[in-house]
Amino acid sequence: MGKKRIMLFACLLLFNIFSGFSYAGITKESPLSIGQTLSSSNGVYELGFFSPNNSQSHQYVGIWFKGITPQVVVWVANREKPVTDSIANLTISSNGSLILSNGNHGVVWSSGGTSASNGSRAELSERGNLVVIDNVLGTTLWQSFDNLTDTTLPFAALTYNVSTGEKRVLTSWKSDTDPSPGEYVAQVTPQVPLQVFIMRGSSPSYRSGPWAKIRFTGIPLMDDTYKSPFRLEQDANGSVTFTYLRDLSYVKLTSEGLLKLYLPNGNEWVLDFVVPEHPCDRYGVCGPFGFCVMSVPYRCKCFKGFEPTSIEEWKRGNWTGGCERRTELLCQGNSTGQDVNDFYPVANIKPPDLYQLESSGNAEECQQNCLRNCSCLAFAYINGIGCLMWNQDLMDAVQFSEGGEKLSIRLARSELDGNDRNKIIAASIVSVSLFVILASASFGFWRYRVKHKVSAIISKDASQDACRDGLKLQDVSGLNVFEMNTIQTATNNFSLSNKLGQGGFGSVYKGKLQDGKEIAVKRLSSSSGQGKEEFMNEIVLISKLQHKNLVRILGCCIEGEERLLIYEFMVNKSLDTFLFDSRKRLEVDWPKRFNIIQGIARGLHYLHRDSPHRVIHRDLKVSNILLDEKMNPKISDFGLARMYQGTEYQDNTRRVVGTLGYMAPEYAWSGVFSEKSDIYSFGVLLLEIISGEKISRFSYGEEGKTLIAFVWESWCETKGIDLLDQVLADSSHQDEVGRCVQIGLLCVQHQPADRPNTVELLSMLTTKSVLPSPKQPTFVVHTRDDESQSKDLITVNEMTQSVILGR
Repeated sequence: MGKKRIMLFACLLLFNIFSGFSYAGITKESPLSIGQTLSSSNGVYELGFFSPNNSQSHQYVGIWFKGITPQVVVWVANREKPVTDSIANLTISSNGSLILSNGNHGVVWSSGGTSASNGSRAELSERGNLVVIDNVLGTTLWQSFDNLTDTTLPFAALTYNVSTGEKRVLTSWKSDTDPSPGEYVAQVTPQVPLQVFIMRGSSPSYRSGPWAKIRFTGIPLMDDTYKSPFRLEQDANGSVTFTYLRDLSYVKLTSEGLLKLYLPNGNEWVLDFVVPEHPCDRYGVCGPFGFCVMSVPYRCKCFKGFEPTSIEEWKRGNWTGGCERRTELLCQGNSTGQDVNDFYPVANIKPPDLYQLESSGNAEECQQNCLRNCSCLAFAYINGIGCLMWNQDLMDAVQFSEGGEKLSIRLARSELDGNDRNKIIAASIVSVSLFVILASASFGFWRYRVKHKVSAIISKDASQDACRDGLKLQDVSGLNVFEMNTIQTATNNFSLSNKLGQGGFGSVYKGKLQDGKEIAVKRLSSSSGQGKEEFMNEIVLISKLQHKNLVRILGCCIEGEERLLIYEFMVNKSLDTFLFDSRKRLEVDWPKRFNIIQGIARGLHYLHRDSPHRVIHRDLKVSNILLDEKMNPKISDFGLARMYQGTEYQDNTRRVVGTLGYMAPEYAWSGVFSEKSDIYSFGVLLLEIISGEKISRFSYGEEGKTLIAFVWESWCETKGIDLLDQVLADSSHQDEVGRCVQIGLLCVQHQPADRPNTVELLSMLTTKSVLPSPKQPTFVVHTRDDESQSKDLITVNEMTQSVILGR
């Protein structure tokens, strides 16, 4: 009998332990305690106690995705008052209210009173909705979907009731570790058609643009081919129910005011969409009657017929004051108004705020209705909406590179009279320009044909065997020589679907060998600036270099005119695909960027000081930094590199090679290069990583300031703390960002002797040592599109170039 009692006690103990960790429902008799959870029947969601900062002294009741790490909390009950006792219970009262008790300190949260008299229970539905159900009638007495926090799940809705003024919104957490209500709220408006706003307090932070059946007109990604995951129900009074429908995903409003859509990928979440993601997305950044041009860098412009309200503020980059009309409108409110007013169309526009929906059958009627209405300042006829008119300031307008709507601005006819004359002048200029271009192209083609014939004669004497013998003479150990048919099979015969990118050297393709190993194949084109010398140079150099921050070469292939280099495949491609992409740049936050900066510096230090053949790279740029699956940087493309002996090296050449914009001034001007040339390139690269701006495209203000000039001004004024890529909106790393800006400026100083070497560079990046003050950079590359570049020191080109300079 003793053994039976022991076995029975053990079974009961195990039953109590396991039953305590997963509840089927919450009733008055079976509350939920700390350490216990309630799961949905499909096993996707889980309800229980959690601590966002892993502190047992502050516990919250929440719902999260079950079995996914890190934990993603989608709803919090007691977000304003955490449980501080080690004993707490979530139970249900006799009237059907959920009650959270904090040990002996009483109730800290309640779902509110209901009218259940027959008993009730709480269940977690398969959609992640915590529901209180009447035991007899089976009706829903309360649900978490009616009480959203910072996240909306599929089939949960944002609402606005015009009659009562009640609305269901998303409210951000105060921080990543504090679920109490933050300063951002996402809500729908009762406008017809509706918009989604992100509010910061009482001020708008972001606006989606009006809803057009299946899309938001202010989000160009939502074009006619977009499969909308939203459903809208709006009655004649303007009351709105806006529902998100995509299964197994969620939309979250972050503590930084970003609305993010996540999709599942195995046991991970992938960021699919985020707003705001561009500085132009910020509400009213260009003020009334101004519009933000969504470019890199972004800029504000006044609509035609308007000019900046304050020229001085506009020049300083403070555009929020907006624009004012040059010529006042005269209007009789009838058809004669056509004599004094007309409309100027602007394409690809996010419709401004403060619109009104008008009844019009077509675009022509919409225009005529606006013309007859003296208070109408603009109109737009939009598919899926109809006629919108604006009677107030045109606020929060954005111009996209593609997509958007056509907005017609009402102007005095005198503002439009100069158009015909301007068109004639423009046509004349275009005609002359086309003639010059055609003449230049013909001459260039003739020169190319002559050069090509000479090259063909020379290359005819070279054979595959000779190339292979050349490789053996270089004593390249551990290098595989691949057959062409092997590479063709691996790359699907160099198909476009396998193409990863294009550069001055030719193309890069993704391939997969028979053993399953993924490779990247660099195929030099016949017109490449990199010839046999650069090809051999890269093979010899990179095969002897081994470092975690250098790309590894696996082999080569030489057959006839074909010259191929085979590398390890980098899953995340090159750094520029992240930095300069409006969506992907958000995936590279400051800690990741700082890690990439340090990794590049370590790789450069290895090349200059620790490798068996000390190397000057000569073409260090953002597109030559590859990223592995963990976003670790690897320096690539050694076709232009040179070996040297000792700790310092300087040489000169009549053949200047590299990428303009990254070239040190002494190298670009006179052909003198050294390890300090690489340091200069690193400095430019560092400033690009910090700012998210491209050296060859950046132009600021009317003077067309270059990136380096802009950074110098910023450092002089604020020590560079405001230079971090604006989409990151991260103020917690200001000191680190400012220090990196200062390091970047030290690297781009005019005199090579003033620049740090890699030993000093690594020390600057990894310690808190006092940094010297940089001297003002003097090498400036102008890149303005709207000015003649005849005054420029050198022309920017994004590809690697060989430039002949006399000395």
